[in-house]
Amino acid sequence: MVSSALPPVAQRQTALEARFTTWEPRRLDEMLDAAAAEFPDRPYVITDHGSWTYREMQEWSTRIAHGLVMAGVRPGEHVAVVMANFPEFVAVKYGIARAGAVCVPINVLNRRDELGYLLEQSDAVLLVVMDRFRGLDYLAFLDELAPGWERKGGGARFERLRRVVVFPTVPGGGRPGAVHLDDLATDAHRWRPVDGVPADSVCDVLYTSGTTGLPKGVLLSHDMLLRTAYGSAFGRAFEDGRRITFSLPMYHVYGYVEGMLAALFVGGSIIPQLTFDAAGTLRAIEHHRATDALLIPTMTMAMLDELDAASARGTTYDLSSLTSLLSSGGITPAGLWDRIESMFAEVELTTAYGMSETTASTAVTRPDDPPEKRSTTNGRLKDVGVAGGGRRLVEYKVVDPATRADLPRGDVGELLVRGPGVTPGYYRKPEETAEAFADGDGWLRTGDLGRLEADDYVVLVGRVKECYRCGGEQVMPKEVETLLTTHPAVAEAFVVPLPDRRMGEVGVAWVVLRDGTSANTDELLAHCASRLARFKVPRHVLFLRPGDVPRTASGRPRKFLLAERAAQVLLQQA
Repeated sequence: MVSSALPPVAQRQTALEARFTTWEPRRLDEMLDAAAAEFPDRPYVITDHGSWTYREMQEWSTRIAHGLVMAGVRPGEHVAVVMANFPEFVAVKYGIARAGAVCVPINVLNRRDELGYLLEQSDAVLLVVMDRFRGLDYLAFLDELAPGWERKGGGARFERLRRVVVFPTVPGGGRPGAVHLDDLATDAHRWRPVDGVPADSVCDVLYTSGTTGLPKGVLLSHDMLLRTAYGSAFGRAFEDGRRITFSLPMYHVYGYVEGMLAALFVGGSIIPQLTFDAAGTLRAIEHHRATDALLIPTMTMAMLDELDAASARGTTYDLSSLTSLLSSGGITPAGLWDRIESMFAEVELTTAYGMSETTASTAVTRPDDPPEKRSTTNGRLKDVGVAGGGRRLVEYKVVDPATRADLPRGDVGELLVRGPGVTPGYYRKPEETAEAFADGDGWLRTGDLGRLEADDYVVLVGRVKECYRCGGEQVMPKEVETLLTTHPAVAEAFVVPLPDRRMGEVGVAWVVLRDGTSANTDELLAHCASRLARFKVPRHVLFLRPGDVPRTASGRPRKFLLAERAAQVLLQQA
């Protein structure tokens, strides 16, 4: 049901088109400046500890840009950033763009060796890093990777890394003798804008989450990011001043493009949270009067559970400000959309599909779509208004995964994508780039199995590399996972292949149980056997706690790690 608190979708899209009659390519900092000129005193970033207006964020990012230039960072050089969703991340991000440099946002959950790989592979000349966060001591990692980094930068290990800048996450933190972020954010009265950095230059080297192996640095330009962000605002019909809350990291395209950048086009606000907590998200909506929330299915499910628990306690959350909600990414457990529709009957609900290589979402359900579109598809190819010049930023086709032959609409195959919203490739990864674009004519292989409906809606079926053959028959894990989540005790399920001498491969189901429930292996296998062909039924069932699921920044399970772990566990049990 469409929210009665908002004007009709078409009216809101028309208002956006009236404000942006033609597309003007800009860098990120130039778009911030345009928003600051139009909405100088509106809050842009809101947290429990303070808020920052558009003008204040513009000035803050200028001070950081000046500090970067004074530190010797030149246009086109790479600046790595290890920062969670602090307001400082936003200022640093625009500061790097303003200095004409390229940002390399790094997953804050990476540990020592992962951080070392990314610093080396990305050719970063400067690193902005938190001292610690969520139990991880990044300065200790640097001590082991590059001893003396406070004075010598990356040393012999990282020859290009000239300087490390520390962001203390708590008062009194940091490291004596090191340059801190406040030292970098200098007086900018002598700031001179950097010339010669066009809007189509690389803005980010954004590393993939690594669901199937080592991360690859996706190249994204300023103009790609802003066109996609405008398309997100247009596709979901943002109203003036939309307030978006999320805990999705801004070092990933979901929180970055769908939240931080999309808000610019309507003078909106972002309410970023450092970590996800269902009660915390609901309190943020209540306290900061958020109108929109960005979620992945596991977050949505946790919020619904918390609302049920609050009702049982006789307490409530004031969610009257909430008019929109986006739940996207990963597998949506069976029945979840029915729960969402019931709980948020007056809220505009949408789901979407995208990836880092396509800058962010490329398909989204319309806010006024009927419920079955949300529960049975992953969205319609996104109309982006003026950002596409009358066209979409991407187009899709479906091919046979084995023969690469084009398939008609409605048939399941690998999704290929091309267009101005698609990355030109991966940083210093020529072989991986060639493999990704192996189909020619600019078509990028997404690795996703799915189909295109006649009305341009996308339906995902699984991942090409996650499918396996049991006794010669192909198994699509998503089908088995969806069935498992219909069991009342199962919150999440992840099916991975295990080599088998007789069958070639067999399935292993990792299962996360709902709180307060129980189920055993025989019960879950029987649940599958009664509804699936024999070759699709997993051979083994293993159990996980929610926090033990290895995930990417966008919440997707890192299944290759689950497959490795399954082999180890079952070997020990043999």
